[in-house]
Amino acid sequence: MNLPRSRRHLLLYRAAPLAVAAVVVLAGCGSEDGLDAGEPAPPVSVQPHPDPLWPAWSSTSSEAPGADTATRQPPPQALTGLPKLGDGGLGTEDFREVLRADPRMRPLAGHGEIHRPGKAGLRPPMRTDLTGDGQPELLVAADTESGRSVLVVYREHDGRVYPILLTSGKRVSVETLGQDLLVRSPSADGGEHAVRFHWDGVRMSTVSDIKRYEKTPKSPTAAP
Repeated sequence: MNLPRSRRHLLLYRAAPLAVAAVVVLAGCGSEDGLDAGEPAPPVSVQPHPDPLWPAWSSTSSEAPGADTATRQPPPQALTGLPKLGDGGLGTEDFREVLRADPRMRPLAGHGEIHRPGKAGLRPPMRTDLTGDGQPELLVAADTESGRSVLVVYREHDGRVYPILLTSGKRVSVETLGQDLLVRSPSADGGEHAVRFHWDGVRMSTVSDIKRYEKTPKSPTAAP
């Protein structure tokens, strides 16, 4: 269709704002998710998840653990009566000798080793790096005749052994969360108590202490 020259100029003048608006709308749609066309998505960081140290005890406890790591406590003192450790650190040291050198754990040092809950004794010792220095810490858990459990963590520094955590509860379950330590124990009221410990440069200190309760299912409502 042939239009007069003045008519064509008028149509182009009116169409120009519509074209600009379309470009703006398309540009807005393209950046809605914060990425331009062809731009790669940022990497997703992998979050640590709880990793049980003694899986058999992961859901058998019934009371909340108690921690003795108050922030105003004096720094841990090195155990006496132990020879200075060599390059192997706590990775090769007999854990019973460490317990015998610790006055708080000495009464439990002679207990037999157990591999499942329900009996009194020492769980197999575990070694894992909780301080980030590349050297494993020694973790020992003892279940007593009363049904209570005691967890202690030892660190080696300059050939000396330091107790950096002592906590207890009813047959606690212990997990690592990254380099943190998570101590769980279900309580008698049906909830779960979880205490998270983190190396603060001096000891394993409490960073969270959470009590969770199970949701009570709603009773069905009667039909009208």
